[in-house]
Amino acid sequence: MRLAIIDTDRCQPRKCSKECIRFCPGVRIGDETIEFNEEMNKPLISEKLCTGCGICPKKCPFTAISIIGLPEELQEDIMHQYGENMFRLFRLPYPRNNSVTGLIGQNGTGKTSIVKILSGEIVPNLGDWKTTNEETVVKHFSGTQFNHYFKELYNGNLKAVFKPQHVDFIPKSVEGNVGELLEKVDERGEIRNVLLELELENAKEKSIKELSGGELQRVAIGATILREGNIYIFDEPSSYLDVRQRLNISKIIRKLAEKKRVLLVEHDLVVLDYLADYVNIVFGGVGEYGIVSHPMTVRQGINIYLDGYIREENLKFRQNPVKFDVKGYTRQWNAIPLLNFDNLIKSYKGFNLNLSGGTLGKGEVIGVLGPNAIGKTTFVKMLAGIIKPDSGKVDGKVKVSYKPQYITPGKEGTVFETVSKALKENGSPFFEGEVSKPLQIDLLQEKKITQLSGGELQRVAIAICLSRDVDIYLLDEPSAYLDIEQRLNVAKIIRRVIEKKEATGIIVDHDLLFTDYISDRIMVFKGLPGEKGYSTQPLTMNEGMNTFLKDINITFRRDSNNGRPRTNKLNSQKDKEQKAKGEYYYNS
Repeated sequence: MRLAIIDTDRCQPRKCSKECIRFCPGVRIGDETIEFNEEMNKPLISEKLCTGCGICPKKCPFTAISIIGLPEELQEDIMHQYGENMFRLFRLPYPRNNSVTGLIGQNGTGKTSIVKILSGEIVPNLGDWKTTNEETVVKHFSGTQFNHYFKELYNGNLKAVFKPQHVDFIPKSVEGNVGELLEKVDERGEIRNVLLELELENAKEKSIKELSGGELQRVAIGATILREGNIYIFDEPSSYLDVRQRLNISKIIRKLAEKKRVLLVEHDLVVLDYLADYVNIVFGGVGEYGIVSHPMTVRQGINIYLDGYIREENLKFRQNPVKFDVKGYTRQWNAIPLLNFDNLIKSYKGFNLNLSGGTLGKGEVIGVLGPNAIGKTTFVKMLAGIIKPDSGKVDGKVKVSYKPQYITPGKEGTVFETVSKALKENGSPFFEGEVSKPLQIDLLQEKKITQLSGGELQRVAIAICLSRDVDIYLLDEPSAYLDIEQRLNVAKIIRRVIEKKEATGIIVDHDLLFTDYISDRIMVFKGLPGEKGYSTQPLTMNEGMNTFLKDINITFRRDSNNGRPRTNKLNSQKDKEQKAKGEYYYNS
């Protein structure tokens, strides 16, 4: 089966000479292999006539064309196609009763489409994009478990409740305060318990428009749980939440799954490992096609995803398997000092911060762990000289490049214009090869900043941050909105830039696997969010992770296949053994 995919965002027929048509061998011999549609203002490729020669993808100046060969048997598994020469989804996951089914895969391979189909927002067209019919769908699945599912969904007997990915859009469409919103959607009479479990009691009177990202996420989760449904779908529920909050919502969702079906889209592998019962891998070409694997156990599914090879499908979707550095347990600091700082104290607006002194080294990455609103950003601003401490001093002046936690599109303009401006102001000689291409910024250049997805905007913000020639790079939640593949890629890029520039990286993130993967040392922030905070000095990986994990009462072990950190089940034998030894961060 041959797919011909045209990326309409990258296709620029007014800026090219229609090389795809001019050089097509089929067109040259008189076939209508590629035609230009004046109404749509783009070329259309006949997949029946296309020979798969690969000339048009190479000749397209905007890399907008992909010609893909797939096994013929997949033709029977096509669930949805968005139009001619557009994205296709093959197969669907089946959410089991009283279980959490997790979806793992790259952004742009169909996870959102799956969610919309299973919630009833989209009726799958089974490859015929010109017609959509509920009866056809039910008949298509005759004799399968999906027959009953879609029959009940379409007749209204199966209700799907959906928590969207982008909670930052909520203030634009919802008025009033937190209490009013949750009371309005409470169909289960559980509002008191939900407010308590999600720690939203003190936010009841807050306006929706005044909420932080973490508060918005918890409100969205609460609004989902309070509604009466048969299947609950959570799209990236961990975004904007700190580690303790992520574990808390995991427990809440698990409790919900005792009586309901739950479908979970999540890129935090620690949360997915902790929360899900089964996993379906979604693999394919980004923006081109997606294939849903058969269900697997969580450990098996995550490991296969990191390995990049599905034996049952005989399909390899990653060039090199992902391995984790098991030496992190004993990793010692030996960097050349860049900056020394004393015990720093700062008080303002009812918040008190007390920081232990320490040394930052050239070429090292400091992972910062701790709750939101605990003083992490204030710490970096004191290092940069933007904020003066009430007590203590920083030995030396440094330049800092900062990527904030919450990213907004900002001014109008294309990605090319925005990144070019940053390079002109802060130019980096190896930016193109070390940052832009690995982050695939070149594929976004024609897009307007205001039209970028959350993940695309994050990659652009990271690129701009790393383009500056500074001493310290501070990136606040660089993993947000990125899929697992992108997170690990970003970690490698950040480390490479910092090592080559002999700078220091300070990475604030709540994805424990990401932090473990990127860090040389760890700083742990503690206290009462919004009231008082204090920190450890930079600690070894073993000391830092042990300190943090002990505070949140979880233990890690290493997966024997790839070395990735895995969360032990609470009160399991392994959990009890490690706690008895004081080994919360375990090497084997």
